[in-house]
Amino acid sequence: MDTQTFTLENLKRILREGAGADESVDFDGDILDADFEALGYESLAILETCGRIEREYGITLDDSVVSNVRTPRRMVEVVNGHLGQTAPA
Repeated sequence: MDTQTFTLENLKRILREGAGADESVDFDGDILDADFEALGYESLAILETCGRIEREYGITLDDSVVSNVRTPRRMVEVVNGHLGQTAPA
């Protein structure tokens, strides 16, 4: 049984490593339901993030994730769904 869980902290790290972070965004604040674009991440950055998640966690995310997943909360849920876990907030 796979015990990996993808968390918001994992997502923040991958976003920063892959696409950097907008200095005007408080990553330590409540960003779970913020739109990725409001956080400074457009589709190319989300595509890079998805690639990094796939490589690190050994999963394959559907192409629709890039266009349909708009918030960190939903990204955590989708990744945990692929990992067979219930998404922690």
